[in-house]
Amino acid sequence: MILKGTFLHTPALGKMEVYERAWLVTEGETIVGLYRTLPPRYQGMEVTDWGDCLIIPAFCDLHIHAPQIVNRGIGYDEQLLPWLERYTFPTEARFSQQDFARRVWKAFLNRLWERGTMRFAAFATVHKQAVWQLMELSEASGLRGLVGKVNMDRNAPDSLREDTDASLADTEELICRSRAELKKTGFILTPRFVPSTTSRLMDGLGQLAERYQLPVQSHLSENRSEVKWVAGLHPDIPTYTQVYDTFGLLSKGRTIMAHAIHLTQEETDLLEEKEVTLAHCALSNMNLSSGVMPLRRYLKQGLRCCVASDAAGGNTADMAKTITASVQLSKLNWLSHPEQTPLSLGEAFYLATRGGSAFFGDVGAFLPGFQFDALVLRPSELDALVERTPFERLEQFLYDGDDRDIAARYCAGTLLSRPFGEEER
Repeated sequence: MILKGTFLHTPALGKMEVYERAWLVTEGETIVGLYRTLPPRYQGMEVTDWGDCLIIPAFCDLHIHAPQIVNRGIGYDEQLLPWLERYTFPTEARFSQQDFARRVWKAFLNRLWERGTMRFAAFATVHKQAVWQLMELSEASGLRGLVGKVNMDRNAPDSLREDTDASLADTEELICRSRAELKKTGFILTPRFVPSTTSRLMDGLGQLAERYQLPVQSHLSENRSEVKWVAGLHPDIPTYTQVYDTFGLLSKGRTIMAHAIHLTQEETDLLEEKEVTLAHCALSNMNLSSGVMPLRRYLKQGLRCCVASDAAGGNTADMAKTITASVQLSKLNWLSHPEQTPLSLGEAFYLATRGGSAFFGDVGAFLPGFQFDALVLRPSELDALVERTPFERLEQFLYDGDDRDIAARYCAGTLLSRPFGEEER
């Protein structure tokens, strides 16, 4: 496949490259090269010419709650723990109903496709059958995802609290079934957070992580009340981060921890050592009054970071709006913490593309050998009235664009159409 257009990507933090009226060549899922002049060996071959469209890497969302997509924009007068009790848990209990679950999952995957998110790591629910439904539908959608069955055996409503042994057995069954039957969708271990998982459950999950070499996702130090709660539950362990590590849930290079706001230096050193990816969820942290991740400090330390939507703590699954919110929050944070310089738009864009996609391997930039994920952006009628640089066009899309501005979506070298039509809901 050969595409022609104007390409913009950020192969490294702080580095942006623009190729105007250039050619990108792929073989199957993989990029062969990005060329300012088409090499002679490709002359005469069919070219998909996107004209004056801007082609960028597709988005990756490493922290999103699939069942909560129906709750986006609701309940933000509450803080985290009351919000979970009032909105999140009652909604997730409904996923014992398979028809309801299937309708939500299809709408969730359609929404990701619409907004240009081609790769994701999602929390599902505690329900084994509902989780399997989401994994099968994700496989059929063409998107590339990691899906986790949520584990909760304490401090949860009766409708969601699991028996510890059953939780571990259901988790292992899903691990084995997904490996046998799926190719594009993987399983990720998902203890909801320390307050909802007993020591025995966390220990069992840590053993599964080691046995199957699995990725892990959870929440870390999102809210001060939550941090205090964890300290009370595990008084013998010095920090929240060390609780996960004690039970083998900081798998090196294979762990995503969301929020990570209220951390000590000891904790950030451990997270750096374990090569944990920290998901900065600006919209959620503002909506639920959780705090501000010191992202600039973490980046300077060398921690792996990305930006993520955290829908429905975040009010939208739109990664473009997550990018701009991350920049805006960093500017406000800078006013009271002048040593933490604001995030540039290019840096935030990197964290939503290559920065997050790195968890899936070589993807998220237009480099040889990388998988080809891309969005093709057409200028709107209004934006076409004034000539702009490629970066200015990216700015306008991120701040004020929507799915109507995306002319095409590619995932792993394949042009993807909308996963599920009206008749399939």
